[in-house]
Amino acid sequence: MSEQFKLEIVNPEKSFLSKEDVTEVIVPAFEGEIGILKNHISIISFLKPGIIKIYSTSGEEKFYIEDGFIEFKNNHLSVLTSSIFNLKDMEKNKIQELLKLAEETSKKEINDQSKYLVDQKIDVLRSIN
Repeated sequence: MSEQFKLEIVNPEKSFLSKEDVTEVIVPAFEGEIGILKNHISIISFLKPGIIKIYSTSGEEKFYIEDGFIEFKNNHLSVLTSSIFNLKDMEKNKIQELLKLAEETSKKEINDQSKYLVDQKIDVLRSIN
């Protein structure tokens, strides 16, 4: 019996990725990292800055996201995000640019939720740098 499910990642510009041979996805949700396998309970969750890890019959892929939400229902995972980058294609200067912007934002006077998200973004960008 197949242990695969469908994944679709959409950003404002286009349908970013669509795969039907996914075996597991790990997403950076507000509640913590969530691993999704076939027949996972239906779920909707907000995403925080982090790395989405996708495991499929064609291999492993990793993407950096800044925000968004997921919905898993009927063995179909939808990820909607305003900003997503494939880690293997992400240039070092792009990471440095995003990190600099996040560090500048962190120094401004912002509310606690924004501070949490910016700190999370800085941690993730430093880890992939």
